[in-house]
Amino acid sequence: MAKEKVVLAYSGGLDTSIIIPWLKENYDYDVIAVCGDVGQGKETEGLEERAKRSGALKLYIEDLRDEYVEDFIFPTLKAGAVYEGKYLLGTSHARPIIARRLVEIAKKEGAVAICHGATGKGNDQVRFELTIKALAPELKIIAPWRIWDIKSREDAVDYAEAHNIEIPVTKKDLYSRDRNIWHISHEGMDLEDPANEPQLDNLLKLSVSPEKAPDEPTYITIGFKKGVPVSLDGKKMKARELVEKLNELGGKNGIGIADIVEDRLVGMKSRGVYETPGGTILYAALQELEYLCLDRDTQSFKRQAAIKFSELVYDGKWYTPLREALSAMVDSMEETVTGEVRMKLYKGSVTPAGAKSPYSLYNEDIASFGDSHELYSHKDSEGFINLFGLPLKVRALMKKKEDK
Repeated sequence: MAKEKVVLAYSGGLDTSIIIPWLKENYDYDVIAVCGDVGQGKETEGLEERAKRSGALKLYIEDLRDEYVEDFIFPTLKAGAVYEGKYLLGTSHARPIIARRLVEIAKKEGAVAICHGATGKGNDQVRFELTIKALAPELKIIAPWRIWDIKSREDAVDYAEAHNIEIPVTKKDLYSRDRNIWHISHEGMDLEDPANEPQLDNLLKLSVSPEKAPDEPTYITIGFKKGVPVSLDGKKMKARELVEKLNELGGKNGIGIADIVEDRLVGMKSRGVYETPGGTILYAALQELEYLCLDRDTQSFKRQAAIKFSELVYDGKWYTPLREALSAMVDSMEETVTGEVRMKLYKGSVTPAGAKSPYSLYNEDIASFGDSHELYSHKDSEGFINLFGLPLKVRALMKKKEDK
């Protein structure tokens, strides 16, 4: 009689490597491993052999990179969403696209369950499971970290060694890292104490420390169409290609290194270091173009909505009516955000160096200190100030009357 199947979100890292034999021991399922390639790079090399040696029946490696950038990263960028003022959501918006592919393969394989290696203290368990619930509520969800006897990464290493499972870490290097085309995160070990300065030279993978960046600045020009990056230095580029190139340029100049103590969804604070070189450049460039193209009320409301958007993405609520509605609103707001922005990259800083747009709301005739009677007269301001300040004047008169 054929065994039931479980689909495992597989990265080849410590946790998911030991989950395969654990699932077979405790559930007697056939394990279908699925690696969603969202830009991990060389981490996907040799995965099929490693997964099968660990006991998986088969491995899918799904190339999701283009879709990830176009349908998840760029909509979040357009929204200006930054979690708690620092985090550009690199892990957060990678989970919904991976989980969606897990659901698709689970249905294709006739699996009864989906398993993930997210811990019971983290955010990823929520992101994976909310997506699964939204797209396939009938599937069972297995989260080993919430039920097994393994209590630490050191225990996990011991389990792997006892079962002769090949793993890519040792007890001397137990940083928990997540890498994709947008960023890389670092957590654990000495970073768990916020008093410790990150040892960047030993930690960084995408970037160099600002001190080691070139002594000469790098200038680049990014083109946008309706809020979406479309070109670099005048050359049209595909979304993924553009992000990869900006990661390279930003990394060389020490851009996008963020040391964060963030509020996790599950109620605790956690400390991590994120590298998002290309993303940091794009957020700064887009904002600069919006200064030209968006009116004051739209910019103000968009900043408020960006906070909620960031929380939805962070909390794993990508497949929700509100996120979809906010994205539709942002698309409308960004209709005129088209143009080019020149940026200066220098030792960790991203500085605007000029912007232009056919939809610019900046009018030199109005902004000039000279008098332009057709568009704006200095005399007009007197009546405006009288009306704008009328509530203050009425209140002052009332207080003066009370004091008598």
